[in-house]
Amino acid sequence: MQGVILVNAYIRSAGAVRQAERIKEELAARGIGARIEKNGNFLCRVAENRITLAEKADFCVYLDKDKYLSRMLEKCGVRLFNSALAVELCDDKMLTYIALAGGGVNLPDTLPAPLCYYADAKVRQEYVKEIGAALGYPLIAKKSFGSWGMDVELIQNEKELAEIAEKFRMSPHLYQKYISSHKGEDYRVIVVGGRAVAVMKRTNLHDFRSNIECGGTGSRAELPAEFLAQAERCAEILGLDYCGVDLLDADGTPVVCEVNSNAFFNEAEKVTGINIAGAFAEHIRCALECTKNE
Repeated sequence: MQGVILVNAYIRSAGAVRQAERIKEELAARGIGARIEKNGNFLCRVAENRITLAEKADFCVYLDKDKYLSRMLEKCGVRLFNSALAVELCDDKMLTYIALAGGGVNLPDTLPAPLCYYADAKVRQEYVKEIGAALGYPLIAKKSFGSWGMDVELIQNEKELAEIAEKFRMSPHLYQKYISSHKGEDYRVIVVGGRAVAVMKRTNLHDFRSNIECGGTGSRAELPAEFLAQAERCAEILGLDYCGVDLLDADGTPVVCEVNSNAFFNEAEKVTGINIAGAFAEHIRCALECTKNE
């Protein structure tokens, strides 16, 4: 078996690099070879009326969000961890909520913003009032595409909402009810192969966003079975081999904030002492073994 660990073409984050290296190490410990490769090396292309694969790959650990290459790899018969569809559903936050809705998990009340195609258009005041009436204040606005807490805004009143609606107008975005019981705090549950393997509490004393990249800190945590079941159900619905599910604690009730198909696990490994990369590599080994025996 020969695999590829695919990372973004313009990778800068030391955490992202380390994540790929850890997965490679744990795969090697199980006798599975995998090379780390950047997107942009044209691993796939359309040539001679078909999709071609530049180098042999039996599987790919897909740590990018490029929906084109993932689809091309799958069309060439490469097994992806995670699948192209699963990555797409997680990359677009509104698609995540749509997929999870009605699936037995708790979600914040959410309104999708209509797309705007005209740079000179203005947001209607009636539209702003409807959002406030539906969700109350404060509320959350976030762009549908983004990581590390970027482009997420806590809005206190109608004036701020009107300003953010104008700012976000040309980008896909959404509005959500604010879960206020524990400001700047959530739980990152790492799910591998459908099972919750590690839990990290994230706390930020200076920001409503708990993300480590926004100044949050991680600590080991224990969660009730109901919380873990919510995270595992998210992975099941979205078809994820590996993910990080961010849960909010609404006075004892778990609420799904986001699901990340390639969530960083470096901090979680450090604070929990759990070999998350090893769990992921073992899941990959078992999945490949099952495929070979079919």
